[in-house]
Amino acid sequence: MKIQLKAFLHNDSGATAIEYGLIAAVVAVVVIASFNGLGDALNDLFNGNEKSIIGAMSNANKS
Repeated sequence: MKIQLKAFLHNDSGATAIEYGLIAAVVAVVVIASFNGLGDALNDLFNGNEKSIIGAMSNANKS
């Protein structure tokens, strides 16, 4: 029984899985944060273009 307990306490195979899990979690957080920033930038880009197109169309209708 002592031998099995010592073998269990010295077993490091679970630590590797936990480390990979933590790395995957950090990568996921970075990806989500970058998508959030990219979404805001795209939203600003399309809103700016929409205003330009509406302005151009209203000027074309006046002439």
